[in-house]
Amino acid sequence: MRPVVIVDGVRTPFLKSGTEFADVPAQELGRAALRELIDRTAIDPATLDEVIVGNVGGPADATNVARVVSLLAGVPARVPAVTVNRNCASGIQSVADAALRIGAGQAELIAAGGTESMSMIPVMYAESYKKKLFDMAKARSAPARAAAALRFRADDFRPVIALEVGLTDDTCGLNMGQTAEVLAREFGITREAQDRFALRSHERAMTAREQGRLAGEVAPFAVPPRFDRIVSVDNGPRANQTLEALAKLKPYFDRKFGTVTVGNSCPVTDGAAMLLVASEEAAARMGKPVLGRIRSCVFAGLDPSRMGLGPAYAVPAALERAGVRLCDIELIEFNEAFAAQVLANAAAFDSIEFAKKHLGRDRPIGTLDFERTNVNGGAIALGHPVGATGTRLILTLLREMKRRNLALGLVTLCVGGGQGAAMVLERTA
Repeated sequence: MRPVVIVDGVRTPFLKSGTEFADVPAQELGRAALRELIDRTAIDPATLDEVIVGNVGGPADATNVARVVSLLAGVPARVPAVTVNRNCASGIQSVADAALRIGAGQAELIAAGGTESMSMIPVMYAESYKKKLFDMAKARSAPARAAAALRFRADDFRPVIALEVGLTDDTCGLNMGQTAEVLAREFGITREAQDRFALRSHERAMTAREQGRLAGEVAPFAVPPRFDRIVSVDNGPRANQTLEALAKLKPYFDRKFGTVTVGNSCPVTDGAAMLLVASEEAAARMGKPVLGRIRSCVFAGLDPSRMGLGPAYAVPAALERAGVRLCDIELIEFNEAFAAQVLANAAAFDSIEFAKKHLGRDRPIGTLDFERTNVNGGAIALGHPVGATGTRLILTLLREMKRRNLALGLVTLCVGGGQGAAMVLERTA
């Protein structure tokens, strides 16, 4: 496989669902990120071999949202585009697919990323409503249509929240928050520990904002349809967040015995991110410095009811494939779906019992050092637009590695449905 590099990247602000991006569809968020990437790198979009975009809540009016994003951003129609979906890891999947194509010599330059409008994931009607509506449509006479209409009942009009359905695993019957409760109980993670972790995420994100460390990766976004409002920062981080305020929030997923709250979980979020992925030869021809090189990428599977432990399964395999150990990694971006989930992984990483029982290894993965993990805050503060988050993690990591002049970094996240993803990246200059 040929070496694969990431030339540059950019993202939109990440905004809480129902705020400024409430009416902005996924294809428009993706368009803005891709257009900005093209402008920043000054590439001719006709030189792209493909556009690959991760997305989970596929828009009904843009079923292959990558193609729509590509055309709206001004990429020529002859350049193909494909949408990929690996739930929370879709934004890493797009980059991994790009790397595989380039590494195999099938492409030279690919725009890869993710986009998600969780605000616009629809509210649906029940199946009973659809069936009765079809019966009305098939009726041949006015009396038959009236009879069909009279069969509707109040329950037929009860809304079905597609986001809630999508965040619930069909095989184990638990939603993502409930799987975090499973891990909190299994690893004995207290409510206070989760709230302290969440507070640190906000504090670090606010410090990063004040010092301008995230500004370079975020492109200002003019909000349609009037384009008279410019959004340039994430609206999740809270300057005034306190442990006392977090402690007042009630458990959300297990009202009676739970410890997971909306405060120590990531918010539902809208946003997009894009990276320019290239062969080393193509990057050299462009004459531009690169952010870094992809050393390895691994996806792993596990029990969906414990899906938050995905990193504990994917990380050791990614490290082994890259020929490094966890102690060699200088900076880590670890997606904060839930504080309980990250803390459970930290315990699993350090456990020889976990390594022997679940990984078939005779030594633990290693200690997850929080002094070099999510140094600019994580998804609890910044947000988690599921299709785009993996791309954002890569971008944030590589930019911070450049700022600190570090050589080795790791991106990892859990994946709804019982999977984990991990990518090792390096900088050589």
